[in-house]
Amino acid sequence: MAEGWSRFAVRFSEYYNSLSTDSLWTPPRFRSREWMFIPWGDKPPDRHRGFSDKSSLHNYLQTKSPHSCFHSTAYYADPSQRKMLDKDWKGADLIFDLDGDHLPGVSDRDFPSMLELIQEQAWSLWSDYLSPEFGFDEKYLQVAFSGHRGFHLHLRDPSYLHLDSNARRQLVNYIRGEGINVNAVIGNGSGGWRDRVLNGTDTIIHKLQNIALKKDIGNRILGELDAVMKQRIRSPDSTVKSFTKKKIVSLADQCLNDTKIDRLKSDTSLTVFGEQQTAAFWELVKGDSAVVLGGAGETDENVTVDVKRVIRWIGSLHGKCGLRVTEFPLERLNPDGSDPFDALSECVALGSTRSFDVELKQDDVRARVLDCEIEGSIGDVFTVPESLATFLTLKGWARLLPA
Repeated sequence: MAEGWSRFAVRFSEYYNSLSTDSLWTPPRFRSREWMFIPWGDKPPDRHRGFSDKSSLHNYLQTKSPHSCFHSTAYYADPSQRKMLDKDWKGADLIFDLDGDHLPGVSDRDFPSMLELIQEQAWSLWSDYLSPEFGFDEKYLQVAFSGHRGFHLHLRDPSYLHLDSNARRQLVNYIRGEGINVNAVIGNGSGGWRDRVLNGTDTIIHKLQNIALKKDIGNRILGELDAVMKQRIRSPDSTVKSFTKKKIVSLADQCLNDTKIDRLKSDTSLTVFGEQQTAAFWELVKGDSAVVLGGAGETDENVTVDVKRVIRWIGSLHGKCGLRVTEFPLERLNPDGSDPFDALSECVALGSTRSFDVELKQDDVRARVLDCEIEGSIGDVFTVPESLATFLTLKGWARLLPA
């Protein structure tokens, strides 16, 4: 919990008291959802709650003004029961949670860049996988900014509400490139992972060559590919169990050999870089081409796979940064569209004309809220509007200085 949280609890209370009952967004099958709330301070979560109508939810928010609000992705006959079996599960939305904290080689402390990249990933998930390959219909889709580091895609097609965890895991594994056999996808069919492997081969070769040629961006790319490799090594289907930065540099040097590159492209079954390094090359291709949905066992993957999870409620404030969980149209998820969504401008709910002095507590921080942007390290002092002061303080990146 952020230092000096009581001030922010008051501001959250003012926000929830400013809302009307009619303005509250509620998920479909509202009375069948379990709700969970995280209070301020060190109190345990308040969960296993059910509401009969918007008024009862609104009354709770005005009375408690919680740090964070969630509802179940599942539908239950009796969501207020404390034991999961007694709730009587009836189905669950299919939800994909993309969190920028898991992007390889990207620092959470460069918040604007991280959000840009995770928005690209979220758009790729829909435009490259869910719509063209799985045939999901946009009319069942709801898109939302998570309030912090990513995006939620809610799919409520009645045909898929009863998918069990195993079926949902197969979707996740395919999107993450697990179980993809390079030779099989190259030799059979068209589109999908075949195109990703073909395009990804050129992309990884280019990145490795930049490392070998020690260009200005070489070190950044090395860090990025090292992070990709660490993710792939954790994958249960990976044949590579250890691969250091030094080995990536050695693989990069081999990519300057045009003969080896030509042979690799002509026959993907050839071990042109040696057995281990060729296997590592294809792991990089798969990892770089996949959408990041969190590593095995991490919360983001489990939101999709676990049919009894909770998800942040649209319209609530995120207690770790103060931004609002916000729904927006699918076309605005496209970062290259005519009107791309800008979470750091459009999800600001707490703000006034007041300014605050803040002192950074972390190094290499870059943050923006609305049109105010700061960049600095430990000890740097900035005068910022309340909206950015709230963000920095709740993130734990800065402390408010006495007025």
